[in-house]
Amino acid sequence: MANNDDQFKKVVSHAKEYGYIFASSEIYDGLSAVYDYAQNGAELKKNIREYWWRSMVYMHQNIVGIDAAILMHPTTWKASGHVDAFNDPLIDNKDSKKRYRADVLVEDYAEKLEQKAQKEIAKAQKRFGEAFDEAQFVTTNPRVLRYRGEAKAAVERLARSLEKEDLADVKALIEELDIADPETGSKNWTEVRQFNLMFGTKLGASAESATDLYLRPETAQGIFVNFLNVQKTGRMKIPFGIAQTGKAFRNEIVARQFIFRMREFEQMEMQFFVRPGEELKWYEYWKETRLKWHLSLGMGKENYRFHDHEKLAHYANAAADIEFNFPFGFKELEGIHSRTDFDLKAHEQYSGKKLQFYDPELQENYVPYVVETSIGLDRMFLAVLSNSLEEETLDDGNTRTVLKLPAILAPVKAAVLPLVKKDGLPEIAQEIIDELQWEHNVVYDEKDAVGRRYRRQDAAGTPFCITVDHQTLDDQTVTLRHRDSMEQERLPISELGSKISEAVSYKTWLA
Repeated sequence: MANNDDQFKKVVSHAKEYGYIFASSEIYDGLSAVYDYAQNGAELKKNIREYWWRSMVYMHQNIVGIDAAILMHPTTWKASGHVDAFNDPLIDNKDSKKRYRADVLVEDYAEKLEQKAQKEIAKAQKRFGEAFDEAQFVTTNPRVLRYRGEAKAAVERLARSLEKEDLADVKALIEELDIADPETGSKNWTEVRQFNLMFGTKLGASAESATDLYLRPETAQGIFVNFLNVQKTGRMKIPFGIAQTGKAFRNEIVARQFIFRMREFEQMEMQFFVRPGEELKWYEYWKETRLKWHLSLGMGKENYRFHDHEKLAHYANAAADIEFNFPFGFKELEGIHSRTDFDLKAHEQYSGKKLQFYDPELQENYVPYVVETSIGLDRMFLAVLSNSLEEETLDDGNTRTVLKLPAILAPVKAAVLPLVKKDGLPEIAQEIIDELQWEHNVVYDEKDAVGRRYRRQDAAGTPFCITVDHQTLDDQTVTLRHRDSMEQERLPISELGSKISEAVSYKTWLA
């Protein structure tokens, strides 16, 4: 997919035009970096969540799901380190008065260098054709080596400086790399400083007696504090996992790129509890398993890559991101982290309660280690939407806009269209809907010529159109049109349900 602003602008406007995403409280000019999921968006989001939940909870006998509250005892966030260390390094441009995340400026600089390297590789591929040896080219071509070397050096230095909390060096790095304000080109920067991202709120009837609380900045802690409750009531044996999906809140100063980085967002997380010493084996297992889940949706293997972290969080001994090729380049979609026993130990210390597991095989108590998989539901939504939107030139020279959503995720599975609004055709169409709606989300559409209705459903992402015509009156058959291929087949009304069910079944996609 073209890595450009035009494609991204098309995605954003398509999302509004076809009822996927609206700006929050738009009649009051909206709220920066807060969005509402519209009628189709709510369905797509629900379907992604369900696709994750089924593969994570139903397909693993040793994983269960919970739904913890958004508000938690404030000491939770002291124990987890969020009160003291949940910060972003920010830098202001003195001329444009714009504020940026310093680490993102450096990472974007490195990504641009990687794109230059990719251009060199593509040029050489064109020049040498079949004889092109990419592996040899990238290890010997001086330009590719220079671009990649500079990118690596910048990211590694950034990681070292942030680890040492040497914010002066982060600023020095931005100046040495000659990084300019992306909007104005100015290089007049302030110092870098840390900013805490948690939203505060109050609990209580009066201001004097109110308790200071936070809106949770992640969903993981709700799992950790319930570790023992779930283990005992579910009679879980290690290794086992606890999954949950839910809202989290971050006071992102530099929220941008549509729903990629928002202040109110949804996470899908699973914490997998393992024996100490076995965490890296499971870390590799979950890296592989999660990538397979992504690939099951058929959005192109070339659009995913692993990025191993240079800078590890204070609690991790291994961490990697699954990055996706968004219209604005490769960015983090999911994180897989080996969190050691940091979280449970911290909650033990702050709560004074034991959070341990008695292992009957080893005949000993221990605090389990944790491997986490954490994916942003909104980012996954954006990945699916942006990857699916295509402009196609047809054989007759016309173009069509089509949203090639994976059928299992599509908001509406089929549209039922009577060819004309008379002769009993609308009544048959309605009977088909009455039957199909027990299993699937289906819609009725009778406005405009049938060709225009097809185009409308293509752009909305509906995988099937069912056309009821005069032949239906004679033999009870209808035309089933496939969105992606535009092929049409004639089949009995009685076979519609099983045909659609097969195309959108979890077994078909996940197996």
